[in-house]
Parts: sequence; structure tokens; C-alpha cells
Amino acid sequence: MSSPVRQMTHRRLPPLPGVAPHRRQMQRSPASDMVITGVTCNPGLAPHHSTRSVHSSSTMYARSPDLQPDTVTQFLFDNPDFLDTFVSQHVHEDRIRQWSQRKHRVQGHNAVTLTNGDLFKDQRSNWKNCVQSKKWRILQDLTKDNTTNKARVFTELAACAAESVNADGHNLYLVDDQNQLFLASKSSKNQRAPSACLGRIEPRTSLPAYVAFTKESVLTNSLLGDPRFPLGLGVESDRGVSAIAVPLLHGNNAILGVVELYRNYGSVPFSPEEEEVADMMLVWADICMEYVEMYNSMMKQRKLNDFLLAVTKSIFQDIVSMDTVIMKIMNYAKKLVIADRASLFLVDTKSSELYARIFDTGRVEEHIPQKEIRFPMDRGVAGHVASSGEVLNIADAYTDSRFNRDVDLQTGYRTKSILCMPIYNRGNIIGVVQMVNKIDGVFTKADEESFETFAIYCGLALHHAKLYDKIRRSEQKYRVAVEVLSYHSQCNDEEYLVTKQVPIPSDIPDILDYDYSPWAIDNDHKPVYVLYMMRDIFKMHSQRFDLDDMIRFTLTVRKNYRNVPYHNWAHAFSVAHAMFTVIKTSQHRFTPIECLALYVACLCHDLDHRGKTNAFMVKSASPLAAIYSTSTMEHHHFNHTVTILQNEGHNIFKHLTSAEYKQILSDIRHCILATDLALFFSNRSRLQDIADKGEFSWESAEHRRLVMANSMTAADLCSMYKPWNLQVQLVDVIMEEFWQQGDQEKVKIGYVQNPIMDRDKVNELPESQVGFLVGICLPCYEVMAQILPETKPMVNGAVANLKKWRELADKEAREKEKENEEKEKEKQTDENQDEVIEEPPVKTENPSDDVKVTSEMTPSSVDYAIDDSASDTSFLAADKPLPDLGSDRTSNISVPSEKTVLSSKSDESR
Repeated sequence: MSSPVRQMTHRRLPPLPGVAPHRRQMQRSPASDMVITGVTCNPGLAPHHSTRSVHSSSTMYARSPDLQPDTVTQFLFDNPDFLDTFVSQHVHEDRIRQWSQRKHRVQGHNAVTLTNGDLFKDQRSNWKNCVQSKKWRILQDLTKDNTTNKARVFTELAACAAESVNADGHNLYLVDDQNQLFLASKSSKNQRAPSACLGRIEPRTSLPAYVAFTKESVLTNSLLGDPRFPLGLGVESDRGVSAIAVPLLHGNNAILGVVELYRNYGSVPFSPEEEEVADMMLVWADICMEYVEMYNSMMKQRKLNDFLLAVTKSIFQDIVSMDTVIMKIMNYAKKLVIADRASLFLVDTKSSELYARIFDTGRVEEHIPQKEIRFPMDRGVAGHVASSGEVLNIADAYTDSRFNRDVDLQTGYRTKSILCMPIYNRGNIIGVVQMVNKIDGVFTKADEESFETFAIYCGLALHHAKLYDKIRRSEQKYRVAVEVLSYHSQCNDEEYLVTKQVPIPSDIPDILDYDYSPWAIDNDHKPVYVLYMMRDIFKMHSQRFDLDDMIRFTLTVRKNYRNVPYHNWAHAFSVAHAMFTVIKTSQHRFTPIECLALYVACLCHDLDHRGKTNAFMVKSASPLAAIYSTSTMEHHHFNHTVTILQNEGHNIFKHLTSAEYKQILSDIRHCILATDLALFFSNRSRLQDIADKGEFSWESAEHRRLVMANSMTAADLCSMYKPWNLQVQLVDVIMEEFWQQGDQEKVKIGYVQNPIMDRDKVNELPESQVGFLVGICLPCYEVMAQILPETKPMVNGAVANLKKWRELADKEAREKEKENEEKEKEKQTDENQDEVIEEPPVKTENPSDDVKVTSEMTPSSVDYAIDDSASDTSFLAADKPLPDLGSDRTSNISVPSEKTVLSSKSDESR
């Protein structure tokens, strides 16, 4: 016999058996007259294979006489899994909820029928039913929406509570700032039109007013006859008889509102269990609302932070002008508080005025006036804020006496509400931002708080924009100055053409002689001699060069030496000649790049020298000393050299490769910095140590750089080994430059730092020259001769001049001693007028004609060693004509060497 399932599948039922006891006692289905047609059921198939064709219309499917409700009921009892699957797959939640509500009303709400026919009350809260999950998801979404207000959240919560207890309707009442109840929402359209406000919270009026007053929930099944609230529901209804009213309380027991749930005539009254369910649900209202407010606050702060970050990036990344920053600030400010327009006024502290070039930004199509608007700080809302620092939030501008209508008259715009706030920077008000006409009402306290944070960034942006404007203007001024100086500091076309027409000699007699006098050459002819030597060095190693570039470079270098007594173009020419002599006469092994670097470095080593030592530049707070903390002038000389090379038509190294160009600039820098005597002592000591140990090697780049550094000092001091008559004349020129610095020191600081620069101590110069030759020059020349024997003439010339200076120093010492003796004798004569004192004759030994030269410091030079603290190897001077070099003039007044003279004690300490 086939199974009942198979028979149902084929729409065929077996004959009903006799009455047999069922395994369960069942009540007849409420829908006993229901007829199911066209159903194909197969429990063996997956649920999604089952098909459903249930229709109430008999016109679509014919009634089957074989299929009876009892048979289907029996089948569903035997196959509960099939029923569960069928309902979950094919029945909508709304239909299930309707079935649940209908069953709830019929069976007494909480009564549940058991399989044995007994009833018991379900103690579970109905709101936990799965059909409520969608509602709670909606409520959760509301709490995460930062536009949600208190009424929306409580309305949804009240709806959830009403549905959980199967109420016929519900009303929500909220408490306003005046402690009055007003209707926030209602669920039934059949209620009479309510008044928005129910009045103050007090007993013996309506149910919600009573609950708000007592702050306790109320359950009543005789709504109209309860003396506690004779007016019944807050919203009039002719059908409501049973009600539950639950207060919505804040954590501090303050009343927020009341939820009113009711049932109409014909419905089962509310039970205490349902009151408990409503209470349990609505007790979370405070927590829910607090979470909403906290979430909204956090999201608002996050959006504000994101907004401020975007503002900061936009403003500080795109600073191109003050106007650009102002426009950005006003546009962002409008977005922040949703204002129609924004204005930014800057404070002019000199005139005590507020001004704005860009004013009242509004719609894009509107013309922004470019005319600057100015008005005193004591006028208008902006003036009041700028003067007092007070934040103003004005709902109606024209009713405020501080409002200045002149601005509206100038712009043709009608101002309604205003939010005006000062902008601070370092404690001072630098501007005022004014928001005009809130789009959706008036400006709120939240707008003030948000804009107060924004104003901090406005202050920073304006401050940096002002600095940027100053820097930009300074840069433009600098460019103009550079352009002007470039024009005046470069050789002009006339100079270039005149020099180009002079033929460069193929040979210059005696130019390689160490006694050769570069100062005897006329200044106009010196550039030609420079070109002769530079061309020779280029050709030594078959390097390419451009003669036109060499001419412009040489003439521009000459033009950039200042008109100071000694460290001028003539000195640069003499140093370049000295280096050319070393390169051409010695058996060195410098590379071609190093030879060229040595010569160009000598020619440029004192560019733009001011005739002052490094120590003077530092103590006088020169801008150069602020830029270069060590080797001040030497760094400036090198940078000036690079500037000349970068001028158009001046790059004499343009035919070098990139690597060679980089190398020659590095060598030039090394050579120019080596002229600082502060570096000479360490360089010379290292080179002397290597030479004494016999470890010197031309293959070592480090050893060659030490020789280059020492060679630069030797060439820089070339006047010290020139013939005596020439050196004496040069000393006069050097001393004039020293004395000029001493004169300025007397004026600026009240005394001369170095005695050698004091005009009043000229008699001490011979001794200082001895100290300079012994302490600086001879050690430099001797190590040079040890590495390059061909440079021995430097040593010989310096030794010859040392002998002369010692003779003068000894003569000066004898005269001074004799003068001291006479003074002592006169003093004793005054003290002993009556006594005749016989003084022994003073025995003076004649100085020896043979001068023993040594690189050690002599006792006579102890107090006059070189002052390397000045970090200065040379002093610039202009093309001052020298005395007649051919005269036989002799001088008993000796002059200091090219370097500042210190005591030998400081030299030994170094």
C-alpha cells in the first residue's frame, strides 16, 4: 500500500479508515472550511523543489473531493519539519505577525496551547520574538545617523514597545525647555487632531501629564473613570479603554517624555506582565538617547577634524598669495556653519582700522568687488569684535545697534543673522571672520564652538600667508637687486671688445722669475697677462677652452674686487702669478684639473673682499658672518666665484665633462678655503710630518690636496719673498688697510683689538714682521721646498727680508732701550737734585751680520705671531696705484705682513 505522502503527491487519497485514536488531542483548525487545492508535496525533496499553489479563488483551481482538511492536518502533524520549512520559505513576516497577533488576542495574549491541551503563560518578553528584529535594526540604524534627533529615536522606540505588547495604538510626548508636554508623534489616524502642547506637567489632568509628574509607570483598564487623570489620554480618543503609560527618564531622574500605549474597545485589557515588558523596553530609552548623543557628538567631531585637516592641507599646500588664503578661509567657513556669505577683515594696527580687499563672497556669478573696504575698529559688529575680542551671535542684524549698515549699502546685500568671531595669533587679534545669514535658520551654539576651533587654523594660515608674502616680496626684490648687480658687476661689451683687440703675447720675458714684480704691470694690461697664463695652463694638457669666455670671466673677476688698499685686483693678479710660477717651474705631478683649479682659485681667492678680517666681520655682526660661521670671507669668495661662472658667457669650464666640472669646483673650494690661516697650521703640520717620514706620494690624492693647500698660502704670501725694496713699498699699502680697520674698531668698540692695526703703535711693526716671517712664512716656504725643490727661491727671498727686518727691529729695540734709560735717568735726577749720580756707560753689542734662520719662533717674535682667529689669509683692495717701484727710497718704518700678527704664545697653543 502506498504511503499517504505518495498518495497526496498524485492527488489520490485512500479510503478513510475507521475512527482511530490520534496520538495527540487536537482542536479543530479555526479555518475548518479551508480547502487546499493544487498542492504538490514531497517531503523527500529539498525545500526549494517544493512548489506552492495556494489560492482562495475556486475559479482558478477545481475543488478536489478527495483532499480534506483533516488529512492535511494529520500530514502536517506527522511532518512538522515540512511545515517549518514551508512557512519559513514561502510565508512573509507580516503574515506571521498577523497570525501571532490574532492568536494572542483569541487565547488571552500570553496563553500558549500545549500539545496536551493545557495552557500556561509565556514568561518570555514578546519583544524578543524574531519578528521584532527588523524593528530593532531600524532603531540601531537610527542611532548611527548623526541627523537623528531625540523625537525620532523615541518614536521608533515607542513603536517597538507598542508592537511588543500588541497595543492598538501609541502616543509619544516629550518635555520641552519650559517643562511642558507636547505631542511628538501618534500612531492612529482616527484620533482627533491634537494640540501640539498639552500644558505644564501636573496631576489631575491627562494620563501623560500625571506620569510625567510622578515619574512612575501606570497601568489602567478603566481609563475614563480614573480620578488621577480625568482627561484620559493625552490625545482624545473615543475607543481607548486600557492604557499603559511609561515615563522616559534621564540618568539624573529628569523627565524626558512619556510613552502612552492603549487598547480600544473589544480588545483584551493590558496585563501586569505586559506593563513589565513595556517598562523593560523603555527603561533603555535614556541609555539609547545618551548613546545617540554621544555617537552624534563623536561623529560631528570626527567630521570637524576631517574638515579642519582638509582646510589645513588646502591652505598650507596652496599658499601663493594672501588673497588666495583669504578666499579659502571664507569658503571653508561658509561650509562649516552653512552660511550664505562670509567676510574676513584684517586688522591694520597702524591706523586702527579694519580692511578687506576680498569682501562678501557669495554666489559664483556675483561680482566680487576688488576695491578695498576700510572702516575704523570702533564701528560695526566686526569693529566691536576686533576691539573687544568678544564673540557675537546676532539673530537679527538690523535690530542690533552695533551693526554697520554702510557695508550693505556698498555691497547691495541684505544682512539678517551674523556670527562674528576674532582670529588670534600669538595672543593678538589679527583679523575678524564674519558669517552672514545662516541658510537654515540662525547660528547656534554648536556653530560657535565649531567655528572657534576653525578660527585657530585661520590665525595660523593668515600668519604664514603674511610671512609668505614678505618672503615673496623679498625674493622679488632680491631678484631685482641681483639683476641690477649682475649688470653692474659684469664686464660690459665695451670692455670686452677693447680687451679682445689686444693680442695675447706668445711669450713674456722673466714672467717665471720668482723676483718678478706683478705690481709693476699696468692695471689695464693685467687681464692680458692673466689670459696669457690661463691659456698656457689650458694648453699644457691640451684642454679645450673658449677665449671669449675667458675674456669675460677675467674682466668680471677684476670688476668684482673692491677698491680697498691691498686686497684688490693687483693682489689677486700677484697671487695668480705666484701660482703660475710654481706650476711652470716645479716638477709637480698635479692633474690637469688640479693645475687649472689652483690658478683660478688664486685669481678669485679674495673676490669682494672688504678689507676686514674675519674676526672683525663676526664682531661687527656682518650679514656674511651670520651666513658663514667659520672661514667667513673665504666661503664668500668661493660662492662669488661660482656666481660669476654661472653668468652667461663666463663659464670657462663648459668644455669639461660633468664629472670634471664637479671635481674642479670641489678643488677650487678646497684651495680658496685653504687661504684661511686658521686652517693653514693643521694642513702644514700634516704635510711636514708626511715629508719628514718620507711617506709623501704624488699618487695619493690626500697628499696632493695638502700640497695644494700649502701652495695657496705660499702664493697668498708672495710679497714676503719679493726683493726688499718692493716688499717695503707693499708693507706701506698693507698697513694702510690694517690701520683703516683699527680706526673703525676705535669708533665701534672703543679700542683696537690687535695692536698691529693701531696707527699709534707703528714703531712695533719691525718686530711683528720678524715674528710673521719666522712663525708663518718660512715654515710654509720650507715645506714647499722640501716637496718641490724648485720653489727654494721663496725661502731665500724670505730669509733675506728677515735679515733686514731683524736689523730694523734691533735698531728699534736699541733706540727704545736708550729712550727708557734717559727717562729713568731724568727720574732719578728729579728725585736726587743735590746728588750727582754717575751712570756706567751702556755697552751695546753690534748685531751680527750673519742671521741664522730657523722655522722655530725666536724670542723677539714672541709677542707678534699671526692671529689666525681672524681666519683671514688676505685682505682685498682696489686698484690703488703703488709708489714708484724704481725709487731707492728706504724706510726705517717697517710694515706688517699680509696677515694679522698675533703673539707666538697663541701660535704655540695652536
